[in-house]
Amino acid sequence: MAYSLEAVNALSQDEFVDVFGDIAEHSPWVAEKAAAYRPYASRGDVIDSFAKGMNGADEGAQLALIRAHPDLAGKAARAGQVAEASRNEQAGAGLDQLTDEEFQRFTELNDAYKARFGFPFILAVKGATKHIILEAFEKRLQNSAQEEFAEALTQIARIFRFRLEDAVLPDE
Repeated sequence: MAYSLEAVNALSQDEFVDVFGDIAEHSPWVAEKAAAYRPYASRGDVIDSFAKGMNGADEGAQLALIRAHPDLAGKAARAGQVAEASRNEQAGAGLDQLTDEEFQRFTELNDAYKARFGFPFILAVKGATKHIILEAFEKRLQNSAQEEFAEALTQIARIFRFRLEDAVLPDE
């Protein structure tokens, strides 16, 4: 169900977190922070408030948010043990239809990425294909830890955008 901007602004703090708490993967604190920026003048303001909430958090909270994301095409995703939004996003990129060999390649890259950086590879996969994702994996494995931390937050903000565009009606 998509909400009008008027309905979003009318939600109590608890209702807002109930409705939007899953926008940030298993991290309702982001919605709590985003609610503080109400009232919103546009859907873009809603989206920006989630990014501001995330970016204004301390590094420990940001790292916990990054670590809350599932591996792309990981075992949990294959078993259906990820949030519905993640499952739908990964399916949209074809990650639910990988061959055994492709699944093995994703597993190797996920493991190498986590060993190098200490958190999962995050990419806003809406509009991407498995080939684009694999290419991004290999390229980003060359980055520094600082670059990848920043890139993970950038990708999470993109995920917020996609999810909120589905949850909040466009401006009239």
